[in-house]
Amino acid sequence: MSDLRPRSRSIAGIARHGQLRASSPVTTVLKFVAAALAVALVSGVSIAGIAVSQITNNIKTVALPGEKQGPPPGLGSFEGGFNVLIVGSDTRANQGAQFGKDDGVLNDVTMLVHVSKDQSNAVAVSIPRDMVVPIPACPKEDGKGNYNAMSAQPINNTLAYGGLACTVLTVEALTGLKIPFAALITFQGVIQMSTAVGGVPVCINGPLVDRYSGIDLPAAGTYTLAGADALAFLRSRHGVGDGSDLGRISSQQVFLSSLVRTVKSNDTLTNFTKLYGIATAASQNMTLSNSLKNINTMASLALVLKGIPLNRISFVQYPGTTGAGGVYAGKVAPLTSVANALFAKIKADEPFTLDSGTGRGSVANPTAPVSPAPSASAAPAPSGSAAAATTPPAGAVTGVLGQTAADYTCSKVNR
Repeated sequence: MSDLRPRSRSIAGIARHGQLRASSPVTTVLKFVAAALAVALVSGVSIAGIAVSQITNNIKTVALPGEKQGPPPGLGSFEGGFNVLIVGSDTRANQGAQFGKDDGVLNDVTMLVHVSKDQSNAVAVSIPRDMVVPIPACPKEDGKGNYNAMSAQPINNTLAYGGLACTVLTVEALTGLKIPFAALITFQGVIQMSTAVGGVPVCINGPLVDRYSGIDLPAAGTYTLAGADALAFLRSRHGVGDGSDLGRISSQQVFLSSLVRTVKSNDTLTNFTKLYGIATAASQNMTLSNSLKNINTMASLALVLKGIPLNRISFVQYPGTTGAGGVYAGKVAPLTSVANALFAKIKADEPFTLDSGTGRGSVANPTAPVSPAPSASAAPAPSGSAAAATTPPAGAVTGVLGQTAADYTCSKVNR
């Protein structure tokens, strides 16, 4: 296997997409920013006693509809399950000349993270940016009245229509889940965050060359990507899968699952320099709901996520399809029956397996490490034990694409 060391690379200016055109490749790197926020949350408990004031002074906050401020939990004492919505903005404001200039704001990443009540499993659901959904009446940013509801709009319009609050209300209506925590993130921190992590090993199944994003990996193998190289990989749409945004989601999940494995296996969670770099980059490029502004809350949520086994952390795509007509022409149409089955499992806090593949942009890694088979004489682990929590969950959800953090996959190049 080959290894590409992180290196400095200049990034050409990238034109921002219009509301109804195909997305600019750069905006989908916000999936990584979303994952990096999770890393920052996990890191929070370690930095809390060292650099709380430096981190919290950078954070901007916003109120969610109906949000009630209660006392923050004691450090490490968060009980039960929770939902966090991570939204990536494509704003160019204060993002640097290399990204061009535009006053518009769209959410090109909408990722709902659900942790079960017993804190034994978690699932991150990525909602395609061009999925057409109903948008409810959203409160205006000045608090004076509401914007009108709309029956069918791409979900990435919600941020421009009513800010983070509107995206939260839309996802609540779409999924039936109450979302008390939310974070809005820009893409300026992508290079900083990937560098702070120390690079992420990414497998590809062939030469990955995409002149639009600038990625140039000459042969199949595993490459350690950081900085501009990580950015170029995550931007790539034309180079992976079938060249579509849906293919890019599954390719990015190759990166995200490896990122989770990386921070759990190396010294990231005990290395102050890495933790501080990740947290600083995240805090400088995000806006949090008021419910998340207390460092105890962030750290307590992080401790829950930190303890979940890799095979109980799932990355899935909200079920959808392209090629439909009418209001879905050129967009993504939700597959309602499949989505209902998925969210029935999520609402019931039932762990599940995925039997429909990882998606258009990824394949199984043929060189993945193999876990040893359990001994035939081994006694079954008692329910609720740490050993039981590491066994594969039962109950497949058919038609849902994705993978767990324990699954070793490769990005599928677009040949």
